[in-house]
Amino acid sequence: MLDPRFVLLGAALTLIGSSRYALATVRGRTRPNRVTWFLWALAPLIGFVAQLDDGVGWPSVLTLSIGVGPAIIFVSSLVSTRSYWRITRFDLVCGAASLVALVVWLTVPDPEYAVVAAVLADLLAGIPTIRKAWSYPETEIATTFALGLANGVITLLTLDRWDLASWAFPAYLVALMTTMLVCIVGRPGPRLAGARTVVLP
Repeated sequence: MLDPRFVLLGAALTLIGSSRYALATVRGRTRPNRVTWFLWALAPLIGFVAQLDDGVGWPSVLTLSIGVGPAIIFVSSLVSTRSYWRITRFDLVCGAASLVALVVWLTVPDPEYAVVAAVLADLLAGIPTIRKAWSYPETEIATTFALGLANGVITLLTLDRWDLASWAFPAYLVALMTTMLVCIVGRPGPRLAGARTVVLP
């Protein structure tokens, strides 16, 4: 087990990755889906509050960092006119489902159920961006998600208790970041689709 304070390193890595993504957004090199990044900011912050209620401790720093980072990216997407990504009905449906999961958190007093609701909300919010990364990996950058993956792994290695409230979010983060990296670096979507001319929405 790593010293619990290593989560500060993991949080710093996530914030560095988010800052790089935000800078790329301002420069028009990435095109964030605003539905995803807004809710990716909101859901982890709810998970952070739930973890505080359950006395999770240092691992909650991970959850906080993955809420603050997306907030920075969302704001950068509003500032840049070169990073526009069209929001579809599918995105809005995912966003609405994510909000329902967040409402569940507000009505469930048990911290463990609240963390599960926060993870579900975060996943539902992320589906539009996972879908985008699958089809248009060139609109994302791998560094951000690689650093996020490192954050999740570090946090798991610092755990001294393995109740649901402690491990659910970092384990989910590892799975999510790995999925994004496969989509961006491996480019399975374009490979399966064959040669095509990319037309961005």
